[in-house]
Amino acid sequence: MRAVGVNPWVWASPVDDEALAVLIPRIAAFGFDTVELPIEQPGDWDPVRTRDLLAEHGLTAAGVCAVTPPGRDLVGTAPAVVEATVAYLKGCVDSAAAVGAPCVGGPVYAAVGRTWRMTDAARTACYAEFRRAITPVADHAGERGVSIGVEPLNRYETSVVNTIGQTLEMISGLPSTVGVMIDTYHLNIEEADPYAALATAGTHIKHVQVSGTDRGAPGADHFDWRRFLTVLDGTGYDGAVCIESFTAENETIATAASIWRPLAPSQDRLALDGLNHLRGLLR
Repeated sequence: MRAVGVNPWVWASPVDDEALAVLIPRIAAFGFDTVELPIEQPGDWDPVRTRDLLAEHGLTAAGVCAVTPPGRDLVGTAPAVVEATVAYLKGCVDSAAAVGAPCVGGPVYAAVGRTWRMTDAARTACYAEFRRAITPVADHAGERGVSIGVEPLNRYETSVVNTIGQTLEMISGLPSTVGVMIDTYHLNIEEADPYAALATAGTHIKHVQVSGTDRGAPGADHFDWRRFLTVLDGTGYDGAVCIESFTAENETIATAASIWRPLAPSQDRLALDGLNHLRGLLR
């Protein structure tokens, strides 16, 4: 059966050693198989300690989430910013390798919320700029057995890549260690046919995040989850699906993710309801 995971962002931000010490035992007790680990700032959590904590509770690391606040960019920015962002992403790769996570994923091209208009020529140049900037990260990842998942975001969060098609265009020609990270929240907003778009990602899929169409629990929404999982099976992707949502109780993350109201009776309920729905379909 396909592994089902969850991101500790459901409950806390930042996800640091203190948060993981509380949340990893709870996640294991709920019955999840794996955990997605965000790195908001280098050093938030210790990779060796986290690896041992996961093992102690019978969990694995599904992936590491790269976080791009203002000032983390690979395109349309100063060389010093690109250099610092490359260093951050290489650090994410090192942490992923240390905890046994197969992928580093996220909007690794530009800061979330940064948008600007582009002509066709400007977009072509932007994508070429991204390929040049990400290449040393891809090489670093390949040497460590880690892949890079490039995540398209919705139009309100980026203007660089909103669709799977755009993402495939941007990563064309890069090493096979670079692929696509799927997030059903953005997929539902941007793709005219989310299931057909998912099929086009095919063997390029490196990691998959799932949430309800309102960022709540998968299943408590209008998305056709059975169809989604069937199409995902057809792509050949055999990795985990990980619930990503956020708590409205933390001002920083609630503002960043536009979470203005509770999305479930409790964060525990969000995680458990999503897990139970996905498990039922996967059986």
